[in-house]
Amino acid sequence: MREDNPPYRRILLKVSGEVLMGDAPFGIDMATLDAVAEDIAAVVAFGVELCLVIGGGNIFRGVSMAGRGMERASADYMGMLATVMNALALQSALEKAGVMTRVQSAIPMDAVCEPFIRRRALRHLEKGRVVIFAAGLGAPFFTTDTPAALRAAEMGCDALLKGTSVDGVYTADPKTEPLARRYERLSYHEVLSRNLRVMDASAIALMRDNDIPIVVFSIRERGNLLRVVRGEGVYTTIDATREAA
Repeated sequence: MREDNPPYRRILLKVSGEVLMGDAPFGIDMATLDAVAEDIAAVVAFGVELCLVIGGGNIFRGVSMAGRGMERASADYMGMLATVMNALALQSALEKAGVMTRVQSAIPMDAVCEPFIRRRALRHLEKGRVVIFAAGLGAPFFTTDTPAALRAAEMGCDALLKGTSVDGVYTADPKTEPLARRYERLSYHEVLSRNLRVMDASAIALMRDNDIPIVVFSIRERGNLLRVVRGEGVYTTIDATREAA
């Protein structure tokens, strides 16, 4: 059901590759993939334009392999290819759910997807298509946080939503620290000064410079994406509201 004035007109959703594993140790769990696709479809039906950056950690982690002795740039390029695999899988699941999509890659591979062209991506969004950005920035030594922030700025997004396995940003890891406290709202400066590791520092700074809020929520809970887009549910917002505090 479309709404005339949704809280966000256009969002970028950042999802880690690990989310697609479900309860499996690696790879793509098809039930989880379909669930994520259905949640995205609900947001599109709500009337929000959505683009997406997905990681590749469920298939290959460049930093981890570099730590084991592989040359870092080569490891990172392999990680970028893993994000293309995830993007194509999500594209298939979304179109099965009735959502038109386009995959755009920062590394040209015309046989499977479009190259990243900003104006073309904007046109897709205006037509109601979900655009999935793959292969990061097409350059090594970056995680998918920085390209997510960059694409959010390039696409003129009203917010960057980061879907994780926990329902916001905590004072400590809530999986290991039962007394960890969830923040309702943080400033960009607080995230950087407290080294909260929500996203890479460069991504946080880019969102601050473009005044784009970051919303951290749990994407593992079915229907949570739509609730967050509607301003409901549980999440942490990072923006400029508390910068002067």
